[in-house]
Amino acid sequence: MSPNKRAELVENALPLFYRNGFHATGMDLVAKETGVSKTSIYKHFRTKEELILAVLRLRDESFRNWLCRKMEEMADTPAGQLLVMFDILEQWFLEDSFRGCMFIKASAEFQDQGDAINLHAFEHKRLLEEHFRTLAEQANASNPCQLARELLLLKEGAIVLAAMSHTTAPAKQAKQVAQILMADLA
Repeated sequence: MSPNKRAELVENALPLFYRNGFHATGMDLVAKETGVSKTSIYKHFRTKEELILAVLRLRDESFRNWLCRKMEEMADTPAGQLLVMFDILEQWFLEDSFRGCMFIKASAEFQDQGDAINLHAFEHKRLLEEHFRTLAEQANASNPCQLARELLLLKEGAIVLAAMSHTTAPAKQAKQVAQILMADLA
């Protein structure tokens, strides 16, 4: 399988895992839905877990790029970017394809602390928190690390509640709390 075919397989497997979950999506289904034989899949990915890691790497890169780009497009200041994140989440929650956070799902399905999939899921959250901390520093927050962690908690909670309640309300509610946390940055 060429590198392009490998990348295409990962791209096509991503929505399957996102929609169905990791354990519920077997390699037979991946082969059927992607049109790639199991033999070809296993030539590039020795295990299903290796394919899952490749899918998570793609999702991490695409989600963080999308979120950061939208934050920059929709707000001119670092503080504004942190707040507008919740408006962006609300837009995401409205999408028919919204099924919650792929990384939360991965962590729930691969709970062992040392599991590579669990570690990668956490790394995604750590990278988001790092970005929020950088913005909080640029906004002159008195404790940028604490603010970044609190905003990450609000973001993650909003995603979970939106997926469970099938409403966008958690994004607005999280933004209201964020405004209180960031009152001194305005």
